[in-house]
Amino acid sequence: MQMSEEELKRQGAADRSALPSPEVLRSAGFPVGLLSAHLRVGLLNELEYRANFFVQVWQSLLELGAAIAGLLVVFRHTQTLGGWSRDELLGLLGIYFLMGGLISTLIRPSLERFMEDVRRGTLDFTLTKPRDAQLLVSIRQIRIWKLTDFLLGLGLVAYALIRVQANIGVGDAMVFMVTLLCGTAIVYSYWLMLATCTFWFVKIENILVIFQSMYEAGRWPIGIYPGWLQVLLTALVPVAFAVTVPAEALVGRLNTGMMIGAGVLAIVLLIVSRWFWLVGLRSYSGASA
Repeated sequence: MQMSEEELKRQGAADRSALPSPEVLRSAGFPVGLLSAHLRVGLLNELEYRANFFVQVWQSLLELGAAIAGLLVVFRHTQTLGGWSRDELLGLLGIYFLMGGLISTLIRPSLERFMEDVRRGTLDFTLTKPRDAQLLVSIRQIRIWKLTDFLLGLGLVAYALIRVQANIGVGDAMVFMVTLLCGTAIVYSYWLMLATCTFWFVKIENILVIFQSMYEAGRWPIGIYPGWLQVLLTALVPVAFAVTVPAEALVGRLNTGMMIGAGVLAIVLLIVSRWFWLVGLRSYSGASA
């Protein structure tokens, strides 16, 4: 779909208005300064529709309440599920919402905006900026109210830790943070590779919907699923590394091999997704094509 010259100019002006100033980048450091600038722009945009905040809070509370209710129904008939206690699964559910909030706040909206730019031919405005294009498209769109899922998940994790009376030391906290960062890197790399397919295919959103549906399986530990589905949720769709592995680290179930595997997979996928992005970028013909 091609845009008129006037539309392209308006889009370019809008993009330039959202750019962080050089002073911001120098004061906060790049890419931290760039991220903070986009966060500020996203907040200003969202504040124009403040009612969305209350709608999002209500929606997040409903989703969390439904998930907890389902968990309580299951544990009316059993004491453990796949070796996990009720309170441990509350922690896993908290990580599920925490990671989902991060995806919905930054990763998904930014990459959906990128796919739209490719279709409309307006990615040129990003490519002409004197910064790495992958970084720019990855943090370009921020839906600030989606942080409610992140905060609710964080609160549920804290509550679960109190319930299980876990003694979390500095080492345990570091392992948890590392696995959480690895899970975030894996999910981001996966989303980036799917979004990059937009350079060749048009209806890539259908695949993203499938991924989101598969991600919902992460509210339960992957150990309860059949073997073939465990492989699918570990190798094909990285739900296990996004949710279950950090949860295992949180409650002391994680073994060294899985922790190393998560780190190696995160590094490999970051490299592969970067390579795939560069290949796709060379296939982009721009608005003039």
